Amino acid sequence: LVFGPYSPWPVAFRVMGPSLEKDRAIATQVQATMLANPHTRQVNQDWGERAPTAHFVLDQARLQLIGLSSHEAAEQIQFLLTGAPVTQVREDIRTAEVIARSAGTDRLDPSKLNDMTLMNHWGKAVPLSQIGHIEIRTEEPILKRRDRVPTITVESDIDESLQPPQVSAEIEKAIQPIIASLHESYKIETGGNIEESEKANKALSVVFPAMIVLMLTVIIFQVRSFSAMFMVVLTAPLGLAGVVPTLLLFHQPFGFNAILGLIALAGILMRNTLILIGQIKTNQEEGLDSYHAVVEATIQRSRPVVLTALAAVLAFIPLTFSVFWGSMAFTLIGGTAVGTVLTLLFLPAIYSIWFGVKPTAVPSDETQAVLVSP
Repeated sequence: LVFGPYSPWPVAFRVMGPSLEKDRAIATQVQATMLANPHTRQVNQDWGERAPTAHFVLDQARLQLIGLSSHEAAEQIQFLLTGAPVTQVREDIRTAEVIARSAGTDRLDPSKLNDMTLMNHWGKAVPLSQIGHIEIRTEEPILKRRDRVPTITVESDIDESLQPPQVSAEIEKAIQPIIASLHESYKIETGGNIEESEKANKALSVVFPAMIVLMLTVIIFQVRSFSAMFMVVLTAPLGLAGVVPTLLLFHQPFGFNAILGLIALAGILMRNTLILIGQIKTNQEEGLDSYHAVVEATIQRSRPVVLTALAAVLAFIPLTFSVFWGSMAFTLIGGTAVGTVLTLLFLPAIYSIWFGVKPTAVPSDETQAVLVSP
């Protein structure tokens, strides 16, 4: 797991197509739509703005006259501008390469590029202006490809009071006319937090079947009854009654981390259910009838279960300040608090309904004394 947000830009849309010019035009339309949304911040394109670049156009006829090939001339120009390692300097255990290139005043000043000199095979210096010229063109500073297709990502931050899925849905609806007008070789994909969350959820869903089978196996070995196992599983979703309002109240996303918290929460609630069912069986083995076994088990186990839940809730509070683990902490806090209370109410009721437990009268102490007296 990466300790940080899913993506540096919560909202992102990828424009993909074979033509760079067309991709840039479509991305500009998408960017304008995102700028029109009041909830976006710092809308940009990952290719950046076009930048001027210098291109050396060599005259092949003149190169032949001075005895140089295009490859040799390009190597010398690269040596002058970029440099090449000529030796190494060693200091203690570190080794550094020495790069040779032209002086900074010559290679960094565009007006002096034509004055650079190349050497031919006879050792004669030839100014670059005699074998070609420089053209200034505007080009993309960065070219990115996805599946070998040129791809521009239009991305933005969002208002802190909103969640990425909400803003992405608004923008996706607004760019539908753009998508409808695209040629079949061009497309717009949704990226950002939504895509990263889907990837994580898909990876988690692979182990879900094995996890469920293992969980049911452990439960059936403990309760040794399919009816009791079914009741244990029924208490797992009770935590949602606390998770949903907690996430809404604190504006937390229901993403990958919240799902992890929900899985852990289901285990916590089912553990409490197993404790209660175990206590009911213990009371029945000690001679109590089913009704009073259920009542006494709920009373006996309510205090330790509530105190354990309270300790867990307090322990999760520091995690609520984490950018990465915050949603999971809020999920566990709300779900544990509400789910524990509901379990203490729900399980005795469903147990009594499932097994047909009816209230029975217990003789008072005075009645018992009369019954046993001669």
